[in-house]
Amino acid sequence: MFHKEVKIKEGAFIVSDAHYSELRPELFELIEAIRFKKLLPTQLIFMGDIFDALFGGVAYTQKKNQKMLQYINEISQTLEIIYLEGNHDFNVATYFENIAVFPIASQPVTCLYEEKKICLAHGDFDGDFAYKLYTKLIRNRFLVKFLTFIDLLLGHKILIKLDEYLAKKDDCREFKGFREYIASRLLQRYECDYFIEGHYHQNKNFEFDNFHYINLGAFACNQRYFIVKSLQSKELLEEKRLSQGDVKYG
Repeated sequence: MFHKEVKIKEGAFIVSDAHYSELRPELFELIEAIRFKKLLPTQLIFMGDIFDALFGGVAYTQKKNQKMLQYINEISQTLEIIYLEGNHDFNVATYFENIAVFPIASQPVTCLYEEKKICLAHGDFDGDFAYKLYTKLIRNRFLVKFLTFIDLLLGHKILIKLDEYLAKKDDCREFKGFREYIASRLLQRYECDYFIEGHYHQNKNFEFDNFHYINLGAFACNQRYFIVKSLQSKELLEEKRLSQGDVKYG
C-alpha cells in the first residue's frame, strides 16, 4: 500500500536496522511494548533492515518471522506504519495489508513535517551500476521463485548459511571519513530541510548547505530508536533506548 503524500507526526517512533532474527530478538520487546500500550507512538516509521532476512515470496523467511509479522500487522490496525524496505527486507508489501511500503526504487521518500521537507531513505538506493543491477535481479519474482526452489531442494541450506553469515556481521563499526562520503554522495542531488537515512549504522548528524543530515543509529547495536520532536526543539530526533520498564509480557 502506498501513500501519495507522507506526513510525519510529532511523537513518531523511527526504527532503523534492527536486523531482527532468532539471534537478535530485541525488536520483539519494542513491538510488544507498543502492542500492550506501554509505549504510545503517534506513528511508527521503519527505515529498512528491520528483519535480518525477510524476502517477499520466500516462505522460509516468512515462517521464521511469522510472530513478528503478526504483531506488526496487529499494531497497524490502530497505528499508522510506514515501512522503507532495506537490503535485508524487500518485496515485503505482500506481508502487510495496512502499511505504506516503499521499495528501494521509491526512495528517498519525500515527507512533510511542520512545513519542512524531509527525505527518508534506507541508504542503499544510490549504489554503483553493479549494485543497482543486483538489487533489481534479487527482487525479480521469477528469480526469487527459482532460488526458492533450489533452496527447497537443498533443505534450506542456502538460507541457513545466509543466517549464519549475517549473525557474524559486525553492525556497529565506525565508518572513517563518513562526513566526506555523505557530502560526495548527496549534496549535489537533493534539496530538503532534513535528509534521514539508516544503513550505515553511524548515529551521526551533519549540517550541510543543502540539508541537515541524520544517519540513524542501528537498533541492532544497542536498542536505539528515535522519537520525532517539535521543530521548536534544538534537535529533530530524540534518541531513546529500550529499557526493561518498557516491556510487558502477556
